[in-house]
Amino acid sequence: MTGKLVIGNWKMNGRLAANLALIDALRADAAVQAAQVAVAPPFAYLGQAAALLAGSNIALAAQDVSAFDKDGAYTGEVSAAMLADVGCRYVLIGHSERRQYFAEDHALLARKLQAAVAAGLIPVYCVGETLAEREADAYKAVIAEQLAVLGALAGRDYVVAYEPVWAIGTGKVASVEQIDDVHQYIRATLLQCHGASDSIRVLYGGSVKADNADAIFSLQSVGGALVGGASLDVESFGRICQAAKKTV
Repeated sequence: MTGKLVIGNWKMNGRLAANLALIDALRADAAVQAAQVAVAPPFAYLGQAAALLAGSNIALAAQDVSAFDKDGAYTGEVSAAMLADVGCRYVLIGHSERRQYFAEDHALLARKLQAAVAAGLIPVYCVGETLAEREADAYKAVIAEQLAVLGALAGRDYVVAYEPVWAIGTGKVASVEQIDDVHQYIRATLLQCHGASDSIRVLYGGSVKADNADAIFSLQSVGGALVGGASLDVESFGRICQAAKKTV
């Protein structure tokens, strides 16, 4: 791994004025500028964010992408080509909230992954288990099934984000031992079963905050973080980026 990657997922948050203030503050933060960083605003604000990020080292990411890879009569959909056209480098695929609220299954996610790489985007593919799956000691089997769709991307550039569903937005954080265990398992599975490069990055995405970032980033198996709520606060996000840079 060549460094820790920090992606701020704004989820369904943002307004024109608030976005302007947030991105201006991020650009002025030395810790953010020194790290490998991307932000993922809602679709409606990607154009604004792209303009505001121009000339900075902060990359643009999208929160989702259509499974349809050609332009056409797909009302409400946003294609991978459109995301690339407005300047996106990354796209989140398979976030637990998409799986939970929109019933996205492996077949659909496989199509989204293929559409993303065909357009030159780097997919950030999210995997993770529920509390029931963790308590049943079935989490590795669940994650292996989720990872299986990546087999078709052998030789392509992608990122994986591990997000234990039970730790998202709950304030709970997996222990460093739990995080390391799953990240090592994911990396081993990708290398042995899916032809991934040894440089594959696996991000952690379960309630990452300024006060736990140092411990999370100290793990060699962790290639960065997918940050939710804390990415909307400049001070917190800056401290997370600073922690990421310290461990390089």
